Amino acid sequence: MGTATGTGYFQRGSLFWLTVITVSFSYYTWVVFWPQNIPYQSLGPLGSFTKYLVDHHHTLLRNGYWLAWLIHLGESFYAMVLCKHKGITDGQARLLWFLQTFLLGFSSLSILVAYRPKRQKHN
Repeated sequence: MGTATGTGYFQRGSLFWLTVITVSFSYYTWVVFWPQNIPYQSLGPLGSFTKYLVDHHHTLLRNGYWLAWLIHLGESFYAMVLCKHKGITDGQARLLWFLQTFLLGFSSLSILVAYRPKRQKHN
């Protein structure tokens, strides 16, 4: 979905990272907000570890949860800076980078960091 000059460049993140991050953040949300509904016994070692964290470090879990979202927000704003620096001026492309980076974090941002726009020759 890019153009020759890269003003509308956008590349979707991988399905693998989309799945991993969605499942992880969903589980983390469940742990922070509804720990009483988690079937700890059915989750094996993950359940035991989660139960320990909920029982002994719930405040840390909650603070870490909001910190993770804050970091994703910061990455999203940095993506906007990178868009400007790399000549991506199309509003829709910039919005897509912002949203994707907010949801996927560094797995999205790394795609944008790696993007090398073609430089136009000035004659």
